[in-house]
Amino acid sequence: MGVVVEDVIERAVGRVINFMHENLGEQFTIDDMARTAMYSKFHFSRAFQRVTGVSPGRFLAAIRLQEAKRLLVCTTLAVTDISHRVGYTSVGTFSSRFRSSVGVSPTTYRQLGGLTPPIPLARRSSDARTSTVQGEIYAPLGGAPGIIFLGLFPDRIPQGKPVRCSMLHRPGPYVLTNVPPGTWHLLAHSVALGRESMLGQVPFGQDQALNVASCGPVSVRAGAQVKDVDLSLRPIGTLDPPVLLALPYIRTVALDAGAAS
Repeated sequence: MGVVVEDVIERAVGRVINFMHENLGEQFTIDDMARTAMYSKFHFSRAFQRVTGVSPGRFLAAIRLQEAKRLLVCTTLAVTDISHRVGYTSVGTFSSRFRSSVGVSPTTYRQLGGLTPPIPLARRSSDARTSTVQGEIYAPLGGAPGIIFLGLFPDRIPQGKPVRCSMLHRPGPYVLTNVPPGTWHLLAHSVALGRESMLGQVPFGQDQALNVASCGPVSVRAGAQVKDVDLSLRPIGTLDPPVLLALPYIRTVALDAGAAS
């Protein structure tokens, strides 16, 4: 019975996410989303958070920015027009939130073709007092995930600057060092080999080349070694929050580092 109920809840949340995609340019409320799910507002918010890991409002904001990224790269629409298409009434607010989530302004993102500056990767430390998070990354059965990016974030959406991050050229063990004390979410994602240039050029949820994984919350104390934080990559699904980091450049940096080592 529990599995059946969970499936019903996931389908209800999926209906709301489809509703979000279909109405990105419109202004709607939590009540509108709850009606789409056919739940009360309070039951809906709890169910959505449990299924996706984030609130409906945060998920919607991420979807809007993900679509803005696609439009910036794939169209010649003005930034103001794009901001309106994805539901912002103020281009200033849109630009500010885009920069804080993606790392650069919408105009710069377009000029760079969807590429962003490199993210500093974790460095190994010989200081035994530093905190570490370590574990293993597993790939989908028979899959070839390509370069794997993993980072610690304050919440379930991979946006902004991670507190620590690293790169793997293949599935296997990882270690994040010098991790600050706190409660973090470990998020990983990779793009199938040969598909990097297409990432972000199709509507969110339609490109199965993107693999994701998450674990958290992970509590880290000063000087602690947090072990066995394992992740299993899988194709991204409708219920997964969008990845707002720009992966193609991350992959390029990783390959350059590998070539230089």
